[in-house]
Amino acid sequence: MPGTVTMYSTTWCGYCRRLKGQMDREGIAYTEVNIEHDPDSAAFVEKANGGNQTVPTVLVIPAEGGSEVVMTNPSLAQVKEALGA
Repeated sequence: MPGTVTMYSTTWCGYCRRLKGQMDREGIAYTEVNIEHDPDSAAFVEKANGGNQTVPTVLVIPAEGGSEVVMTNPSLAQVKEALGA
């Protein structure tokens, strides 16, 4: 897959586990950042979600010609679309 995917999550988030499993099955590479262990990431998630630490928050940076996309609790289809797949 072109581009990069960063998923901001927590260890206890069921929605995060579901999305990770779906991306693993589809072969979509991603970097996972636990916001409970990274204050800067927690601040990013809060900024993206009106002050809330809502996860999964996903940052997609397409490989070519696209703008970065930040999504909260996206579907697999939304992640693929943001990647241009």
